[in-house]
Amino acid sequence: MADNENFYVRYYSGHSGRFGHEFLEFDLRVLEDGSCAAVRYANNSNYRNDSLIRKEMCVSQEIVKTMKKIIKQSEIMKEDDSKWPQKNKDGRQELEIRMGGEQISFETAKIGSMVDVVESEDPEGLRVFYYLVQDLKALVFSLISLHFKIKPI
Repeated sequence: MADNENFYVRYYSGHSGRFGHEFLEFDLRVLEDGSCAAVRYANNSNYRNDSLIRKEMCVSQEIVKTMKKIIKQSEIMKEDDSKWPQKNKDGRQELEIRMGGEQISFETAKIGSMVDVVESEDPEGLRVFYYLVQDLKALVFSLISLHFKIKPI
């Protein structure tokens, strides 16, 4: 698993509003010995007095390979967030990826629908980001439901 040693992915989506700081965050980090990766997940929704959900699990090399494949196929590493909508009162999204010798970090406003993507200054780049985030969230939510038998949302 030596080729995965520099692999790290972190996603954050959140805002501060009527119910306080509400967010969803997850990251995947390959452990030092390279045998597996740790996935951490946090979801804080104060709506109806919900409490912070935190989960952590170890996943196999196959999950790391799958996540790397999803990221490579998206070609997100070629994108630039300079023309994407800036964070605002509705919140922000962040995506950080370290893969091999490359590292990239994105920050943009929350995307409500594809209309937000199409009407942005960089619809192609934001579309890549939007679909990649959807794929990564689906993978992480599947892992959580498999490991913990809970629904993350």
